Amino acid sequence: MGHTIFITGGCRSGKSTHALARAQALGAETVFIATCRPGDAEMERRIARHRAERPAAWRTVEEYGPLADVLRSETQRDSAIILDCLTLYVSNLLVSDMPTGGIIENIREIAEIIAQGAANAIVVSNEVGWGIVPDNALARDFRDIAGTANQIVAARANEVICMIAGIPMRIK
Repeated sequence: MGHTIFITGGCRSGKSTHALARAQALGAETVFIATCRPGDAEMERRIARHRAERPAAWRTVEEYGPLADVLRSETQRDSAIILDCLTLYVSNLLVSDMPTGGIIENIREIAEIIAQGAANAIVVSNEVGWGIVPDNALARDFRDIAGTANQIVAARANEVICMIAGIPMRIK
């Protein structure tokens, strides 16, 4: 079985940069699974900048919906996988009207697939529970589901890193 690294932290804390460095250090074939759906021109520029930061030899899979089939396929090889990011994935499922229970079961399923796979996996996620209580139900649901998703993946991970100001802090 592969090794799973869960990297969390606030926005712009260095999570993705750390994930890229960890994957490069593995020296294996790397697959980058991107969950960010481009919604406007500014987001398209961000996505292009992130693509440019990745080595050209890496393969990118863009998936905005359920990830189980992609992960079943990609985790079978002795390779490295970066899933960036879990919170955007949760957001995609939430706005697609998947019920909360379905999202949580989906996260449990992908955590199991990753844990049982041959690939070394790096899962990036935002820590969204350190801010204020959102003023609307959708944002509160997102915060709650994202927090639960982070707990599920962190529990199955071999390593958990919290990024603060570009500095990795080992949690597990």
